[in-house]
Amino acid sequence: MGSYRALHDGWTLTGAAHEIEAAVPGCVHTDLLAAGVIDDPFLDDNEVRQEWIGRTDWVYETTFDWQPDELSPRTDLVCDGLDTIAALTLNGTEIGRTANMHRSYRFDVASTLTEGSNTLRVAFTSAKNHAEAERERLGDRPNAYPEPFHFIRKMACSFGWDWGPTLITAGIWRPIGLHTWAGGRIARVRPLVTVTEDGDGRIELHVDVERAGADPLVLAASVAGVRVEQTLQPDEDTAVLVLDVPQPARWWPHSLGEQPLHPVDVALTTTGGTSLDEWHRRVGFRTVALDTADGAFTLAVNDVPLFARGVNWIPDDALVTRITRGRLRERLGQAVEANIDTIRVWGGGLYESDDFYEICDELGLLVLQDFPFACAAYPEEEPLASEIAAEARENVVRLASHPSLVAWTGNNENIWGWHDWDWQPALGDRTWGAGYYFDLLPEIVGTLDPTRPYWPGSPWSGDHDTHPNEPSRGTTHIWDVWNQVDYAHYRDYRPRFVAEFGFQAPPAFATLRRAISDEPLTPSSPGLAHHQKAIDGNLKLERGLTAHLPAPRDFDDWHFLTQVNQARAITLGVEHFRSLRPYCMGSVVWQLNDCWPVTSWSAIDGDGRRKPLWYALRRSYADRLLTVQPRPHGPAVIAVNDGRSPWTSEIEVTRRALDGTVLAKAVFPLSLGPRESVTTPLPPEIVTPADPAAEVCVVTAGADRALWFFAEDKEINFPAPGYETEVAAVEGGYHVTVTAGTVLRDLTLQADRLDPGAVVDTALVTLLPGETTTFRVRTDATLDAAGLTARPVLRCVNDVRP
Repeated sequence: MGSYRALHDGWTLTGAAHEIEAAVPGCVHTDLLAAGVIDDPFLDDNEVRQEWIGRTDWVYETTFDWQPDELSPRTDLVCDGLDTIAALTLNGTEIGRTANMHRSYRFDVASTLTEGSNTLRVAFTSAKNHAEAERERLGDRPNAYPEPFHFIRKMACSFGWDWGPTLITAGIWRPIGLHTWAGGRIARVRPLVTVTEDGDGRIELHVDVERAGADPLVLAASVAGVRVEQTLQPDEDTAVLVLDVPQPARWWPHSLGEQPLHPVDVALTTTGGTSLDEWHRRVGFRTVALDTADGAFTLAVNDVPLFARGVNWIPDDALVTRITRGRLRERLGQAVEANIDTIRVWGGGLYESDDFYEICDELGLLVLQDFPFACAAYPEEEPLASEIAAEARENVVRLASHPSLVAWTGNNENIWGWHDWDWQPALGDRTWGAGYYFDLLPEIVGTLDPTRPYWPGSPWSGDHDTHPNEPSRGTTHIWDVWNQVDYAHYRDYRPRFVAEFGFQAPPAFATLRRAISDEPLTPSSPGLAHHQKAIDGNLKLERGLTAHLPAPRDFDDWHFLTQVNQARAITLGVEHFRSLRPYCMGSVVWQLNDCWPVTSWSAIDGDGRRKPLWYALRRSYADRLLTVQPRPHGPAVIAVNDGRSPWTSEIEVTRRALDGTVLAKAVFPLSLGPRESVTTPLPPEIVTPADPAAEVCVVTAGADRALWFFAEDKEINFPAPGYETEVAAVEGGYHVTVTAGTVLRDLTLQADRLDPGAVVDTALVTLLPGETTTFRVRTDATLDAAGLTARPVLRCVNDVRP
């Protein structure tokens, strides 16, 4: 059996007159931060004084002892990830060069290693300088941001985005080590997992072997009690091992079923049984299909079409080497808690780590994976073309075992950009990436992983003769809302599948206070302004508030109301799109997470705190949705059942005064099967208020409730909030019970203002007079009861009154 030795100790980092200790895996920024050379780039505007890091060439170096093994003549240096332009030398001899953050490298170093002390040196050229040189050589190409990220195979958002800092990293960002082996090793296993029409499972294991000798070798594979074996003759280095598994339990997204995973083991041995190498993964048996008939975009798992309740995913830290398995488990667990079943891995980031996809497998999250291209015209010349082909082949194979991965997408917004963003005059006859999205990538996916669908872009209409962002065909992105028009215009759309739409809000108060030292803190204070990366972001926030909510009196009002408005905007969009089921079969919100403390479109902020939007998503993405939507003949109640069991109830609809008095009432039966929806028009006496500013429509079906206000909050005659509170200390925190004496609109408890570690179980609760709710606060701190029940901790919209 071969052996692996990690080379993660004893590194130094040299550059820009600094020589410090280095952590591997890691990156230059984290090393400089640990050594006290730089301040935290996430705080205040420290980022702007650290551009020099991305302009500097850096050298990592370590010395290690080595004793050769005469029985294992091959030793390879295995680099799982180098960021990005690197030259590697061992004992003064160059052993290789790299130019791609998105792939791994392996170098034969047996003849370069010496007995005793050895010195390994990894010299990184500035990624920005390299990209600018390539831009000069190849000719400029348009993009959405003034940075040359499309001229280098590196995480694009390292160069900054409209939600992220410009931190152009360098370093040994994934494990590095020495693999010593003899006889042969398993170079690659490509598992193709399918299910027959009769429900039997089949795994085709396409195995590539690298040899270090001329003896026959034996490959054996097993799963679920099934085992096969094949002998490789001296002139053979590939094999296909087929494992047929009778009637395996199916893997499902968590919204439809369970997630059984089956260990698959592959062993390479000599004919005498000596172990040479092993490969282990877990697979799930499921089918996935994409229905695009008549413009549809509908995913079906195990022949069951599903409405994708989704969010977009960006790298969870701008300094990606700090992302741990535990952090991914927490963040993806938060997605599941919010009833999200689909994660789109956005094309300006990464092929995520094995940990990410393994957790998605375990949690039952569907993954829509973009290839890493975003918002730019990408050159198709060498050497980029070969690097892109190599990274795509490696990652399609690497991720093939994961049942959570259900579709590949060629890029983010590049086809749309070519059509609509004035690229064509600037490009002339220069390449822009079409050859990747329409030729290279579909050929690679079709050859290496035909079990999954491929879609050329997001958005993409499915037809070269149709605009790429045509809502009635394929996938669409909606960004006129937020950028130009009010969020009520989501209802102007009848899309088939919305792959991006979003609305901004600041992060939690504790996150702001950790990251920004402004005194006083205001929407336009220097630190907060720096942590707003969107063009005219604060003006768009203000426009959104002005259309719907009372004018804020101070920063606390502004912070609360902008968060409420974000939640309102996305709630309106999600519930509208779900109400169009089955014509529309996907809602993928921009975005789940943040990579640093920032005002952005996220539901979970850069410190991992849940914004009010997260609670709104949990409600809007629940299996059972009750919503009131405008229809041509007036408001109607739409009930959507995306659960696994029937929904039988009675719908009661009342028109009420704000003091709770019932002014009109109607009752309807409700009977829905799984994955069905029904629309019930409301009678005129329910939807015709005598005073739109003083009445509300209340719809209930068992424990589910929907509200329809006849006017915008800024126009409603809300009373001053009246309520009684009770605070009880319980194990692990507090229960805060609120009993409404008046209507309380979007009551929210911001416990992080008292304890940054506090988590509350719910938010945005609207109570009618006499109703009660209890907020469960999880905290290890001792909190002031009076503080828990007073402004600015306990808030509702109608406490913002002239």
